[in-house]
Amino acid sequence: MTKISEKIIVALDVPSKDAATRLVERLREQISFFKIGLQLYTAEGPEIVRAVTVNGAKVFLDLKLHDIPNTVARAVESASELGVQMLTIHLTGGSEMIRAAVASRKKEMSILGVTVLTSLTQQTLDEIGIEEQLDRHVLRLGNLGVAAGIDGLVASPFETRFLRSELGDKIKIVVP
Repeated sequence: MTKISEKIIVALDVPSKDAATRLVERLREQISFFKIGLQLYTAEGPEIVRAVTVNGAKVFLDLKLHDIPNTVARAVESASELGVQMLTIHLTGGSEMIRAAVASRKKEMSILGVTVLTSLTQQTLDEIGIEEQLDRHVLRLGNLGVAAGIDGLVASPFETRFLRSELGDKIKIVVP
């Protein structure tokens, strides 16, 4: 992403295709990228991607895919066929799942890895049995993703400087 209009991604956190397309129409001249999350995609299905991209807008499909490698690979293929530019997977799915996702995409689609949800805290990690410090956990999963071929990471604003200092410019970092 180089143009300023491509550096800002507007989240379509609305309940319906009608509301989403109205927002895209209103912002399309200033914004290139629109994020479709789980709520809207579940409500509207693949048709919402078609409705957003029909006039040239780009889609960041934020589904945080996390399943067996074959299932994730098929979902990535489907998203590629829809013309999605960026798609999220959850890196806790492991290297085999990550590699399957990367191998199944079309070249123009970026695979972005999610290390931890931005709502997670150290207490949450402790609750689920992860004893690592949050920043170390994020970095470990980030390195796993980079080694398996992802194009970028989704990170909180608090993690970007740390990740950039550790990973350099190898990957893009997308901040919600």
